[in-house]
Amino acid sequence: MNLFGLERKEIERAMLERGLPAFRGRQIYRAIYARGASSFESMTDLPKGLREELALDYAIERPKIASRHVSKDGTTKHLVELWDGRNVECVHIPEPSFAPGASARLAEASRRRPSRSTFCLSTQVGCPLKCSFCFSGTIRFERNLTAGEILAQFLLARGALSEAKARSNIVFMGMGEPLLNSEAVLKAIRILTDDEAFSISPRRITVSTAGMVEELARFAAEAPPVGLAISLHATTDEVRSRVMPINRKHPLEELLDAARALPIPKRRRITFEYVLLGGENDGPEDAKRLASLLRGIKAKVNLIAYNPWPGAPHERSSPRATSRFLEILADSGLTASLRRSRGDDVLAACGQLANQLPVGAIPVN
Repeated sequence: MNLFGLERKEIERAMLERGLPAFRGRQIYRAIYARGASSFESMTDLPKGLREELALDYAIERPKIASRHVSKDGTTKHLVELWDGRNVECVHIPEPSFAPGASARLAEASRRRPSRSTFCLSTQVGCPLKCSFCFSGTIRFERNLTAGEILAQFLLARGALSEAKARSNIVFMGMGEPLLNSEAVLKAIRILTDDEAFSISPRRITVSTAGMVEELARFAAEAPPVGLAISLHATTDEVRSRVMPINRKHPLEELLDAARALPIPKRRRITFEYVLLGGENDGPEDAKRLASLLRGIKAKVNLIAYNPWPGAPHERSSPRATSRFLEILADSGLTASLRRSRGDDVLAACGQLANQLPVGAIPVN
């Protein structure tokens, strides 16, 4: 029985069934997640004889990193080999704790503090949604990931860092649609936010969805108060259905009505993600329609530069069109920002994950 990926109550139950007190389960749970233990031998707070007995019946098995590809900007893409030999990708994006151009004194003081790290995790092997701007949609969907396979991506990517104390942000924006794998994603989030496991604040976790209307309300009700990001990417049903086939099932009006009905905590907003496709959805009228569509929703907009990949069918929006789009949103009163592309030289940027070796990259085994 593999204990990695189980919640505290599940490990406690397994120990109770063995005739051990529940606190032994809590000890094992903390060792696996808070300390990153990969064997019972390393759990020195357990009696030696008990460690030997447990090792006969239980395992602490995690997927492994098959290769790493480091971008010139420091972003690292990890190819993770799963228990059945399939692969997914996750990404570590380092963020300095000081702004570029900061004074030498401020920069030096900031270097002594842990920097921020963002970890982009996958939830499925492949993706069934087939969005035309996303490389993941070009590969065959095979299965959902387990909670353990989701958690392992974070543990492995964080473990590869030299500065493990860096403040961690987690975004479920890798391969797959998280709300088509809600049970495993919710379980992973509960472990990530548990003070006896990874102790990550829910405010530092964001789940991105293409708009699974039937799952939105349930997920919002059952998940800790994590951030929610909805992929919009168009302002008309015609364009959205062309680039996001899910729109044929859940058109814009239905999706936005569902967003309005969500119980958003005070001082929190839904993020609407919008990838700018040159000449397709980046005109002034698109920006005005977007502002109109989001009226009445506690919203902010995250504009995304399109990151091409081999055989990609779209073009990146021009700097002029991007600036104009941002300006119109700001004039309408919306909070909007442009996500800077990171790791695009190793196919690690938004929309580029597809288990593909980047041209010229050297694997680090």
